[in-house]
Order: sequence, then C-alpha cells, then structure tokens
Amino acid sequence: MAVPKKKTSVSRKGKRRGGQHHKLSQKGNILVDPTTGELTLRHCVTPSGTYKGTKVFETKADREEVEDEA
Repeated sequence: MAVPKKKTSVSRKGKRRGGQHHKLSQKGNILVDPTTGELTLRHCVTPSGTYKGTKVFETKADREEVEDEA
C-alpha cells in the first residue's frame, strides 16, 4: 500500500484546491437571476430565496422587514 513519505502542508493543499474556482465560470454555470439580478448557479436557489422567478422560502431579511412594518 502506498503511503506518503511526508505530510502535505496546509499551503500546498490550499494551492491544489484553490485552482478549482475557474472551472465554474468556464462552463457557463453562473447566471444572473432575471427578477433579483443576483448571481447564482444553474438549478439553484438564489440567496434571496427565489427560483425561476418564484419565491421558494422566506429569508431572515424578509422576516425582519415584516417585523419592522408591524
């Protein structure tokens, strides 16, 4: 069984893992939500809680706005 001779340092591991971010943008997975204008991945809910223009869940900011109005 192969065993590494030396421990992989945190910085070396970070360098290897840090180069993966460019893969998301190259494939065109990042989209701008037409209703909110937020950046989101395809087939994912936006941070404001909308998916394909419909409100999916209520966020903490939405609850605070309702409390402030009341």
